[in-house]
Amino acid sequence: MKSKEYKSALKKLQIELVKLQRDVIANGRKLLLIIEGRDGAGKDGAIKAITQHMSPRETRTVALGAPSDRDQTLWYFQRFVPYLPAAGETVLFNRSWYNRAGVERVMGFCTDDQYERFMKQVCEFEEMLIESGIQLFKFYLDISREEQEERLQDRVENPLKNWKLSPIDAVAAQHWNDYSNARNAMFLRTDHPLGPWLVVKANNKRRARLNLIRYVLQRVEYQGKNGQIAVPDTAIVFGYDEDHLVSGDIEP
Repeated sequence: MKSKEYKSALKKLQIELVKLQRDVIANGRKLLLIIEGRDGAGKDGAIKAITQHMSPRETRTVALGAPSDRDQTLWYFQRFVPYLPAAGETVLFNRSWYNRAGVERVMGFCTDDQYERFMKQVCEFEEMLIESGIQLFKFYLDISREEQEERLQDRVENPLKNWKLSPIDAVAAQHWNDYSNARNAMFLRTDHPLGPWLVVKANNKRRARLNLIRYVLQRVEYQGKNGQIAVPDTAIVFGYDEDHLVSGDIEP
């Protein structure tokens, strides 16, 4: 996708996002987007594309750092609750409570008991959020091993992206299969009717961003919607199904 084509399509979608947010604010609705994926999957860029022209007062991006000693004594979900959207707000989690099912699981930052407790509680937790009036989207940005290696190397070489480097990045490629196994277990155990997982094929960043936005626009009702452009490519954004693992639609 050429830059001119991408920018034109993105501008039209961002206009729709502004209309959507106006409706969310006017009607006191609560919108929550969880953006997950491997290191280098494009989470930052997708969130920037969504929030670029939205109201900063009613839009918040949450990217929590490593838990403090105090945080580690809390009920796991307690750390995230203060950042949930109030009426009229849109909140995007750049990684979320699903860190426990991914990075923490693979890198040994949580115990087996903590992991199992999370897996048993997370669906019920999300159901409570939805029943309280929060509209929840759970996106997983899926990239190939080769694409991840290329993007992580770009972080090393590009001084404008050095800030993204972390010790986790340095060993990401070594743990590719471990992350795949953790992801598959996460999908299997935390995909539920009220909070389904949505997979975004993200090797092409531009198409991934556009179609993620289209999916949100399609699923959220708002005044003045242009339904003709709020149609995602179902080959790029699709609901998780175990068959997608077998077919290779989700990277192994």
